[in-house]
Amino acid sequence: MPAPRIAADPRPSWPYHPELLATPVPRYTSYPTAAEFTEEFESEDLGTALDRVGNDEPVSLYLHIPYCREICWYCGCSTGAANRSGRLKTYLDTLLREVAMIGARLGGRGRIGRIAFGGGSPNAIAPEQFDLLIDAVRAAFSCQDPIVSVEIDPRGFDADWARALQRNGVARASLGVQTMAPHLQAIIGRVQPFELIQRAVGLLRGAGVDSINFDLMYGLPNQTDEDLQDTLDRSLSLGPDRLAVFGYAHVPHIIPRQRRIDATALPDARARFAQADLAYRTLIAEGLVAVGFDHFAQPADALALAARCGTLRRNFQGFTEDGAEVLVGLGASAISAFPDRLLQNAKNTGQYHARIEAGAFAIARGVGRDREDRTRGRIIEQLLTCGVTELPAGMDLESELERLAPFEDAGLIAITGRSVRLLPPAVPYARAIATIFDRHRAASTTRFSAAI
Repeated sequence: MPAPRIAADPRPSWPYHPELLATPVPRYTSYPTAAEFTEEFESEDLGTALDRVGNDEPVSLYLHIPYCREICWYCGCSTGAANRSGRLKTYLDTLLREVAMIGARLGGRGRIGRIAFGGGSPNAIAPEQFDLLIDAVRAAFSCQDPIVSVEIDPRGFDADWARALQRNGVARASLGVQTMAPHLQAIIGRVQPFELIQRAVGLLRGAGVDSINFDLMYGLPNQTDEDLQDTLDRSLSLGPDRLAVFGYAHVPHIIPRQRRIDATALPDARARFAQADLAYRTLIAEGLVAVGFDHFAQPADALALAARCGTLRRNFQGFTEDGAEVLVGLGASAISAFPDRLLQNAKNTGQYHARIEAGAFAIARGVGRDREDRTRGRIIEQLLTCGVTELPAGMDLESELERLAPFEDAGLIAITGRSVRLLPPAVPYARAIATIFDRHRAASTTRFSAAI
Protein backbone atom coordinates (compact mmCIF):
# COMPACT_ATOMS: atom_id res chain seq x y z
CA MET A 1 0.00 0.00 0.00
CA PRO A 2 1.61 3.30 -1.09
CA ALA A 3 1.96 6.00 1.51
CA PRO A 4 -0.39 8.97 1.09
CA ARG A 5 1.19 12.05 -0.38
CA ILE A 6 0.88 15.61 0.82
CA ALA A 7 -2.45 16.92 -0.39
CA ALA A 8 -2.49 19.68 -2.98
CA ASP A 9 -3.44 23.22 -2.03
CA PRO A 10 -7.17 22.89 -1.20
CA ARG A 11 -7.99 26.28 -2.70
CA PRO A 12 -9.57 26.10 -6.17
CA SER A 13 -7.22 27.16 -8.94
CA TRP A 14 -9.99 27.85 -11.46
CA PRO A 15 -12.97 30.23 -11.27
CA TYR A 16 -16.33 28.53 -11.81
CA HIS A 17 -18.61 29.97 -14.49
CA PRO A 18 -21.29 27.31 -15.08
CA GLU A 19 -23.00 29.31 -17.81
CA LEU A 20 -19.82 29.07 -19.92
CA LEU A 21 -19.71 25.28 -19.53
CA ALA A 22 -23.41 24.56 -19.98
CA THR A 23 -23.27 23.33 -23.59
CA PRO A 24 -21.63 19.96 -24.37
CA VAL A 25 -18.73 20.34 -26.81
CA PRO A 26 -16.47 18.04 -28.90
CA ARG A 27 -13.05 16.91 -27.74
CA TYR A 28 -11.59 18.07 -31.07
CA THR A 29 -9.30 15.17 -31.83
CA SER A 30 -10.12 16.16 -35.41
CA TYR A 31 -11.71 19.03 -37.26
CA PRO A 32 -14.31 18.67 -38.59
CA THR A 33 -15.35 16.20 -35.88
CA ALA A 34 -16.71 12.71 -36.49
CA ALA A 35 -20.21 14.13 -35.93
CA GLU A 36 -19.93 15.68 -39.39
CA PHE A 37 -18.98 12.43 -41.16
CA THR A 38 -21.34 11.30 -43.93
CA GLU A 39 -21.64 8.09 -45.96
CA GLU A 40 -20.72 9.83 -49.21
CA PHE A 41 -17.21 8.35 -49.17
CA GLU A 42 -15.93 5.01 -50.44
CA SER A 43 -12.87 2.93 -51.19
CA GLU A 44 -11.30 5.07 -53.89
CA ASP A 45 -11.45 8.19 -51.74
CA LEU A 46 -8.74 6.55 -49.66
CA GLY A 47 -6.88 5.34 -52.74
CA THR A 48 -6.73 8.86 -54.16
CA ALA A 49 -5.46 10.26 -50.85
CA LEU A 50 -2.78 7.57 -50.62
CA ASP A 51 -1.65 8.29 -54.17
CA ARG A 52 -0.87 11.89 -53.14
CA VAL A 53 1.50 10.91 -50.31
CA GLY A 54 5.03 12.05 -51.10
CA ASN A 55 8.08 9.80 -51.15
CA ASP A 56 9.55 11.07 -47.88
CA GLU A 57 6.37 12.49 -46.35
CA PRO A 58 5.97 11.62 -42.65
CA VAL A 59 3.15 9.14 -42.11
CA SER A 60 1.78 7.66 -38.89
CA LEU A 61 -0.08 4.35 -38.67
CA TYR A 62 -2.85 3.35 -36.29
CA LEU A 63 -4.01 -0.27 -36.02
CA HIS A 64 -7.30 -0.93 -34.25
CA ILE A 65 -7.98 -4.14 -32.30
CA PRO A 66 -11.72 -3.91 -31.48
CA TYR A 67 -11.78 -6.63 -28.82
CA CYS A 68 -11.41 -6.83 -25.04
CA ARG A 69 -11.28 -9.80 -22.68
CA GLU A 70 -13.83 -7.98 -20.51
CA ILE A 71 -16.18 -5.17 -21.57
CA CYS A 72 -16.22 -2.17 -19.24
CA TRP A 73 -19.61 -0.51 -18.86
CA TYR A 74 -18.37 3.06 -19.14
CA CYS A 75 -16.38 2.54 -22.34
CA GLY A 76 -17.31 4.38 -25.53
CA CYS A 77 -14.85 2.55 -27.80
CA SER A 78 -15.91 0.35 -30.72
CA THR A 79 -15.12 -3.00 -29.13
CA GLY A 80 -16.52 -6.47 -28.52
CA ALA A 81 -15.76 -9.46 -26.32
CA ALA A 82 -12.67 -11.50 -27.22
CA ASN A 83 -14.36 -14.74 -26.23
CA ARG A 84 -13.94 -16.71 -29.45
CA SER A 85 -10.52 -17.45 -30.90
CA GLY A 86 -11.97 -18.04 -34.37
CA ARG A 87 -13.46 -14.56 -34.49
CA LEU A 88 -10.16 -13.00 -33.46
CA LYS A 89 -8.24 -14.98 -36.09
CA THR A 90 -10.69 -13.96 -38.84
CA TYR A 91 -10.34 -10.33 -37.86
CA LEU A 92 -6.54 -10.46 -37.75
CA ASP A 93 -6.38 -12.21 -41.14
CA THR A 94 -8.47 -9.37 -42.59
CA LEU A 95 -6.34 -6.74 -40.88
CA LEU A 96 -3.20 -8.34 -42.32
CA ARG A 97 -4.76 -8.21 -45.76
CA GLU A 98 -5.63 -4.54 -45.31
CA VAL A 99 -2.04 -3.82 -44.24
CA ALA A 100 -0.79 -5.44 -47.44
CA MET A 101 -3.34 -3.57 -49.61
CA ILE A 102 -2.52 -0.13 -48.26
CA GLY A 103 1.20 -0.82 -48.29
CA ALA A 104 0.96 -1.87 -51.95
CA ARG A 105 -0.98 1.27 -52.86
CA LEU A 106 1.69 3.45 -51.25
CA GLY A 107 4.39 1.48 -53.05
CA GLY A 108 7.11 2.46 -50.61
CA ARG A 109 6.12 6.13 -50.47
CA GLY A 110 5.70 7.77 -47.09
CA ARG A 111 8.12 7.52 -44.18
CA ILE A 112 6.51 5.74 -41.22
CA GLY A 113 7.52 7.49 -38.01
CA ARG A 114 4.83 6.20 -35.62
CA ILE A 115 2.95 2.92 -35.27
CA ALA A 116 0.19 2.89 -32.65
CA PHE A 117 -1.93 -0.09 -31.61
CA GLY A 118 -5.22 0.74 -29.90
CA GLY A 119 -8.63 -0.67 -29.22
CA GLY A 120 -10.34 -2.20 -27.49
CA SER A 121 -7.32 -3.88 -26.02
CA PRO A 122 -4.46 -4.93 -28.30
CA ASN A 123 -3.40 -7.44 -25.65
CA ALA A 124 -6.69 -9.25 -26.18
CA ILE A 125 -4.85 -11.05 -28.99
CA ALA A 126 -2.00 -13.50 -28.41
CA PRO A 127 1.59 -12.20 -28.26
CA GLU A 128 2.44 -14.31 -31.30
CA GLN A 129 -0.35 -12.63 -33.25
CA PHE A 130 1.08 -9.27 -32.28
CA ASP A 131 4.43 -10.43 -33.69
CA LEU A 132 2.73 -11.24 -37.00
CA LEU A 133 1.13 -7.81 -37.17
CA ILE A 134 4.39 -6.00 -36.48
CA ASP A 135 6.24 -8.09 -39.06
CA ALA A 136 3.52 -7.43 -41.65
CA VAL A 137 3.61 -3.68 -41.06
CA ARG A 138 7.39 -3.52 -41.33
CA ALA A 139 7.27 -5.54 -44.56
CA ALA A 140 4.47 -3.49 -46.17
CA PHE A 141 5.59 0.04 -45.31
CA SER A 142 8.76 2.10 -45.37
CA CYS A 143 9.61 1.94 -41.66
CA GLN A 144 12.75 3.65 -40.45
CA ASP A 145 13.01 3.03 -36.72
CA PRO A 146 9.44 4.16 -35.93
CA ILE A 147 8.17 4.86 -32.42
CA VAL A 148 5.81 1.99 -31.53
CA SER A 149 3.10 2.44 -28.89
CA VAL A 150 0.48 0.05 -27.51
CA GLU A 151 -2.62 0.44 -25.35
CA ILE A 152 -2.67 -2.14 -22.56
CA ASP A 153 -5.38 -3.60 -20.35
CA PRO A 154 -3.60 -4.60 -17.12
CA ARG A 155 -6.09 -7.43 -16.59
CA GLY A 156 -4.76 -9.41 -19.55
CA PHE A 157 -1.11 -8.39 -19.48
CA ASP A 158 1.51 -10.97 -18.54
CA ALA A 159 5.19 -11.83 -18.93
CA ASP A 160 4.65 -13.35 -22.39
CA TRP A 161 3.13 -10.09 -23.60
CA ALA A 162 5.94 -8.08 -22.01
CA ARG A 163 8.48 -10.17 -23.92
CA ALA A 164 6.54 -9.54 -27.14
CA LEU A 165 6.76 -5.79 -26.56
CA GLN A 166 10.47 -6.04 -25.88
CA ARG A 167 11.34 -8.07 -28.97
CA ASN A 168 9.29 -5.73 -31.17
CA GLY A 169 10.89 -2.57 -29.80
CA VAL A 170 7.77 -1.05 -28.27
CA ALA A 171 8.80 2.19 -26.57
CA ARG A 172 5.48 3.48 -25.22
CA ALA A 173 2.47 1.97 -23.50
CA SER A 174 -0.78 3.38 -22.18
CA LEU A 175 -2.56 1.65 -19.31
CA GLY A 176 -6.29 1.86 -18.79
CA VAL A 177 -6.34 2.52 -15.03
CA GLN A 178 -9.43 4.80 -14.67
CA THR A 179 -9.72 4.48 -10.88
CA MET A 180 -7.95 2.66 -8.04
CA ALA A 181 -11.06 2.61 -5.81
CA PRO A 182 -12.44 -0.98 -5.62
CA HIS A 183 -16.04 0.15 -5.09
CA LEU A 184 -15.88 2.38 -8.17
CA GLN A 185 -14.22 -0.35 -10.22
CA ALA A 186 -17.17 -2.61 -9.42
CA ILE A 187 -19.65 0.11 -10.41
CA ILE A 188 -18.08 0.68 -13.85
CA GLY A 189 -17.25 -2.96 -14.59
CA ARG A 190 -13.46 -2.71 -14.43
CA VAL A 191 -12.11 -4.61 -11.43
CA GLN A 192 -8.30 -4.54 -11.29
CA PRO A 193 -6.50 -4.46 -7.94
CA PHE A 194 -3.65 -2.03 -7.37
CA GLU A 195 -1.21 -4.94 -7.26
CA LEU A 196 -2.22 -5.94 -10.80
CA ILE A 197 -1.47 -2.47 -12.13
CA GLN A 198 1.78 -2.37 -10.16
CA ARG A 199 2.83 -5.69 -11.72
CA ALA A 200 1.99 -4.45 -15.23
CA VAL A 201 4.16 -1.37 -14.73
CA GLY A 202 7.04 -3.53 -13.53
CA LEU A 203 6.74 -5.81 -16.57
CA LEU A 204 6.64 -2.83 -18.91
CA ARG A 205 9.74 -1.25 -17.38
CA GLY A 206 11.52 -4.60 -17.54
CA ALA A 207 10.62 -4.84 -21.23
CA GLY A 208 12.31 -1.52 -21.96
CA VAL A 209 9.17 0.58 -22.33
CA ASP A 210 10.44 4.07 -21.52
CA SER A 211 7.18 6.04 -21.57
CA ILE A 212 4.15 4.79 -19.64
CA ASN A 213 0.83 6.62 -19.62
CA PHE A 214 -2.07 6.14 -17.20
CA ASP A 215 -5.61 6.94 -18.29
CA LEU A 216 -7.63 8.15 -15.27
CA MET A 217 -11.22 9.34 -14.91
CA TYR A 218 -13.20 11.74 -12.78
CA GLY A 219 -16.95 12.30 -12.71
CA LEU A 220 -17.68 8.60 -12.07
CA PRO A 221 -20.82 7.50 -10.20
CA ASN A 222 -20.40 7.82 -6.42
CA GLN A 223 -16.85 9.08 -6.88
CA THR A 224 -15.73 11.44 -4.11
CA ASP A 225 -12.83 13.86 -4.00
CA GLU A 226 -11.16 11.45 -1.57
CA ASP A 227 -11.52 8.61 -4.10
CA LEU A 228 -9.91 10.71 -6.80
CA GLN A 229 -7.11 11.92 -4.53
CA ASP A 230 -6.31 8.35 -3.54
CA THR A 231 -6.22 7.27 -7.20
CA LEU A 232 -3.89 10.14 -8.05
CA ASP A 233 -1.60 9.32 -5.12
CA ARG A 234 -1.46 5.61 -5.94
CA SER A 235 -0.84 6.37 -9.61
CA LEU A 236 2.00 8.75 -8.82
CA SER A 237 3.59 6.14 -6.56
CA LEU A 238 4.07 3.94 -9.65
CA GLY A 239 5.98 6.66 -11.53
CA PRO A 240 4.11 7.01 -14.84
CA ASP A 241 5.68 9.33 -17.38
CA ARG A 242 2.31 10.67 -18.51
CA LEU A 243 -1.23 10.84 -17.20
CA ALA A 244 -4.44 11.66 -19.03
CA VAL A 245 -7.32 12.62 -16.75
CA PHE A 246 -10.67 12.48 -18.52
CA GLY A 247 -14.15 13.38 -17.39
CA TYR A 248 -16.55 10.44 -17.71
CA ALA A 249 -19.07 11.10 -20.49
CA HIS A 250 -22.42 9.46 -19.70
CA VAL A 251 -24.23 9.09 -23.05
CA PRO A 252 -26.30 5.89 -22.79
CA HIS A 253 -28.40 7.00 -25.79
CA ILE A 254 -25.23 6.52 -27.85
CA ILE A 255 -23.48 3.78 -25.83
CA PRO A 256 -26.10 1.24 -24.64
CA ARG A 257 -23.70 -0.56 -22.26
CA GLN A 258 -23.66 2.59 -20.11
CA ARG A 259 -27.26 1.87 -19.12
CA ARG A 260 -25.78 -0.42 -16.47
CA ILE A 261 -24.42 2.69 -14.74
CA ASP A 262 -26.74 4.48 -12.32
CA ALA A 263 -27.08 8.01 -13.70
CA THR A 264 -28.54 9.25 -10.42
CA ALA A 265 -25.18 8.53 -8.72
CA LEU A 266 -23.18 10.77 -11.07
CA PRO A 267 -21.66 13.94 -9.56
CA ASP A 268 -23.27 17.18 -10.67
CA ALA A 269 -21.57 19.77 -12.87
CA ARG A 270 -19.98 21.66 -9.98
CA ALA A 271 -18.63 18.47 -8.41
CA ARG A 272 -17.14 17.38 -11.76
CA PHE A 273 -15.50 20.78 -12.09
CA ALA A 274 -14.05 20.50 -8.57
CA GLN A 275 -12.65 17.04 -9.34
CA ALA A 276 -10.97 18.26 -12.54
CA ASP A 277 -9.50 21.11 -10.53
CA LEU A 278 -8.29 18.72 -7.83
CA ALA A 279 -6.52 16.55 -10.40
CA TYR A 280 -4.86 19.57 -11.98
CA ARG A 281 -3.63 20.99 -8.66
CA THR A 282 -2.38 17.61 -7.43
CA LEU A 283 -0.38 16.78 -10.54
CA ILE A 284 1.09 20.25 -10.93
CA ALA A 285 2.10 20.20 -7.25
CA GLU A 286 3.98 16.96 -7.94
CA GLY A 287 6.03 18.65 -10.66
CA LEU A 288 4.27 17.37 -13.74
CA VAL A 289 3.78 19.66 -16.75
CA ALA A 290 0.20 20.42 -17.81
CA VAL A 291 -0.23 19.51 -21.47
CA GLY A 292 -3.36 20.95 -23.01
CA PHE A 293 -6.47 20.67 -20.88
CA ASP A 294 -6.33 17.05 -19.67
CA HIS A 295 -2.83 15.60 -20.18
CA PHE A 296 0.15 15.77 -17.83
CA ALA A 297 3.74 14.65 -18.30
CA GLN A 298 7.02 14.45 -16.45
CA PRO A 299 9.25 17.42 -17.38
CA ALA A 300 11.70 15.27 -19.39
CA ASP A 301 8.99 13.44 -21.34
CA ALA A 302 8.68 14.21 -25.06
CA LEU A 303 5.10 15.42 -24.57
CA ALA A 304 6.14 17.99 -21.97
CA LEU A 305 9.02 19.12 -24.17
CA ALA A 306 6.63 19.63 -27.10
CA ALA A 307 4.30 21.67 -24.89
CA ARG A 308 7.16 23.92 -23.82
CA CYS A 309 8.60 24.27 -27.33
CA GLY A 310 5.29 25.07 -29.01
CA THR A 311 5.31 21.93 -31.19
CA LEU A 312 2.42 20.16 -29.46
CA ARG A 313 -0.26 18.75 -31.79
CA ARG A 314 -3.68 17.17 -31.38
CA ASN A 315 -4.97 14.15 -33.30
CA PHE A 316 -7.01 10.99 -32.74
CA GLN A 317 -4.53 9.92 -30.05
CA GLY A 318 -5.19 13.14 -28.14
CA PHE A 319 -2.34 15.54 -27.38
CA THR A 320 0.84 14.39 -29.11
CA GLU A 321 4.24 15.50 -30.29
CA ASP A 322 3.64 13.67 -33.60
CA GLY A 323 3.88 16.25 -36.36
CA ALA A 324 2.74 14.03 -39.26
CA GLU A 325 -0.10 15.47 -41.34
CA VAL A 326 -1.04 12.01 -42.67
CA LEU A 327 -2.41 9.35 -40.35
CA VAL A 328 -3.48 6.03 -41.87
CA GLY A 329 -5.95 4.03 -39.78
CA LEU A 330 -6.24 0.28 -40.24
CA GLY A 331 -8.91 -2.00 -38.79
CA ALA A 332 -12.64 -1.73 -38.17
CA SER A 333 -13.77 1.83 -37.29
CA ALA A 334 -10.21 3.22 -37.70
CA ILE A 335 -9.97 6.77 -39.05
CA SER A 336 -7.43 8.05 -41.56
CA ALA A 337 -6.53 11.74 -41.72
CA PHE A 338 -5.23 13.63 -44.75
CA PRO A 339 -4.98 17.40 -45.26
CA ASP A 340 -8.13 17.49 -47.40
CA ARG A 341 -10.22 14.65 -45.93
CA LEU A 342 -10.98 12.39 -42.97
CA LEU A 343 -12.03 8.82 -43.79
CA GLN A 344 -13.37 6.09 -41.50
CA ASN A 345 -13.49 2.35 -42.01
CA ALA A 346 -16.71 0.43 -41.46
CA LYS A 347 -17.39 0.10 -37.73
CA ASN A 348 -19.09 -3.30 -37.98
CA THR A 349 -16.42 -6.00 -38.19
CA GLY A 350 -18.56 -8.06 -40.59
CA GLN A 351 -18.86 -5.15 -43.01
CA TYR A 352 -15.19 -4.37 -42.59
CA HIS A 353 -14.30 -7.98 -43.44
CA ALA A 354 -16.62 -8.06 -46.47
CA ARG A 355 -15.13 -4.90 -48.01
CA ILE A 356 -11.53 -6.03 -47.60
CA GLU A 357 -12.36 -9.52 -48.89
CA ALA A 358 -13.88 -7.89 -51.98
CA GLY A 359 -10.53 -6.25 -52.65
CA ALA A 360 -11.69 -2.76 -51.69
CA PHE A 361 -10.60 -0.44 -48.93
CA ALA A 362 -13.02 -0.52 -45.99
CA ILE A 363 -14.04 3.16 -46.09
CA ALA A 364 -17.66 3.73 -45.02
CA ARG A 365 -17.80 7.37 -43.89
CA GLY A 366 -15.85 10.57 -43.99
CA VAL A 367 -15.78 14.31 -44.47
CA GLY A 368 -13.91 16.65 -46.78
CA ARG A 369 -11.77 19.51 -45.48
CA ASP A 370 -11.80 22.64 -47.61
CA ARG A 371 -9.49 25.61 -47.14
CA GLU A 372 -11.74 27.19 -44.52
CA ASP A 373 -11.94 23.93 -42.56
CA ARG A 374 -8.17 23.69 -42.54
CA THR A 375 -7.84 27.27 -41.35
CA ARG A 376 -10.43 26.85 -38.62
CA GLY A 377 -8.86 23.52 -37.66
CA ARG A 378 -5.52 25.26 -37.12
CA ILE A 379 -7.17 27.94 -35.00
CA ILE A 380 -8.86 25.33 -32.81
CA GLU A 381 -5.70 23.22 -32.52
CA GLN A 382 -3.57 26.23 -31.61
CA LEU A 383 -5.98 27.27 -28.88
CA LEU A 384 -6.03 23.77 -27.40
CA THR A 385 -2.31 23.05 -27.68
CA CYS A 386 -0.53 26.35 -27.00
CA GLY A 387 -3.35 28.58 -25.82
CA VAL A 388 -2.92 31.32 -28.39
CA THR A 389 -3.82 31.88 -32.02
CA GLU A 390 -3.47 34.68 -34.55
CA LEU A 391 -6.66 34.99 -36.58
CA PRO A 392 -6.03 35.29 -40.34
CA ALA A 393 -6.35 38.89 -41.51
CA GLY A 394 -8.40 38.07 -44.57
CA MET A 395 -11.01 35.96 -42.78
CA ASP A 396 -14.28 37.40 -41.49
CA LEU A 397 -14.49 36.26 -37.87
CA GLU A 398 -16.34 39.23 -36.38
CA SER A 399 -19.22 37.00 -35.25
CA GLU A 400 -16.80 34.68 -33.50
CA LEU A 401 -15.06 37.57 -31.75
CA GLU A 402 -18.44 38.79 -30.49
CA ARG A 403 -19.26 35.33 -29.13
CA LEU A 404 -15.95 35.33 -27.27
CA ALA A 405 -17.02 38.38 -25.25
CA PRO A 406 -18.42 36.42 -22.25
CA PHE A 407 -15.09 34.60 -21.89
CA GLU A 408 -13.19 37.87 -22.13
CA ASP A 409 -15.50 39.51 -19.59
CA ALA A 410 -14.87 36.58 -17.22
CA GLY A 411 -11.11 37.14 -17.43
CA LEU A 412 -10.46 33.88 -19.25
CA ILE A 413 -9.06 35.22 -22.52
CA ALA A 414 -7.26 38.29 -23.81
CA ILE A 415 -7.99 39.62 -27.29
CA THR A 416 -5.46 42.00 -28.80
CA GLY A 417 -6.19 42.90 -32.40
CA ARG A 418 -6.43 39.53 -34.17
CA SER A 419 -4.66 37.63 -31.39
CA VAL A 420 -6.68 35.44 -29.00
CA ARG A 421 -4.86 34.18 -25.92
CA LEU A 422 -6.14 31.85 -23.20
CA LEU A 423 -5.24 33.11 -19.74
CA PRO A 424 -4.22 30.64 -16.97
CA PRO A 425 -7.75 30.28 -15.49
CA ALA A 426 -9.07 29.24 -18.93
CA VAL A 427 -7.78 25.63 -18.82
CA PRO A 428 -11.18 24.00 -18.11
CA TYR A 429 -12.89 26.30 -20.63
CA ALA A 430 -10.50 25.59 -23.51
CA ARG A 431 -12.88 23.38 -25.51
CA ALA A 432 -15.79 25.74 -24.97
CA ILE A 433 -13.66 28.61 -26.26
CA ALA A 434 -12.34 26.61 -29.22
CA THR A 435 -15.81 25.59 -30.30
CA ILE A 436 -16.63 29.24 -31.08
CA PHE A 437 -14.59 28.75 -34.26
CA ASP A 438 -16.35 25.52 -35.29
CA ARG A 439 -18.61 26.37 -38.23
CA HIS A 440 -20.08 22.85 -38.38
CA ARG A 441 -21.13 22.38 -34.80
CA ALA A 442 -24.87 22.01 -34.28
CA ALA A 443 -26.50 23.41 -31.14
CA SER A 444 -27.24 19.91 -29.90
CA THR A 445 -26.78 19.12 -26.20
CA THR A 446 -26.71 15.34 -26.74
CA ARG A 447 -24.02 14.66 -29.32
CA PHE A 448 -20.97 15.58 -27.29
CA SER A 449 -19.55 15.21 -23.79
CA ALA A 450 -19.64 17.78 -21.00
CA ALA A 451 -17.22 20.68 -21.43
CA ILE A 452 -15.44 19.65 -18.21
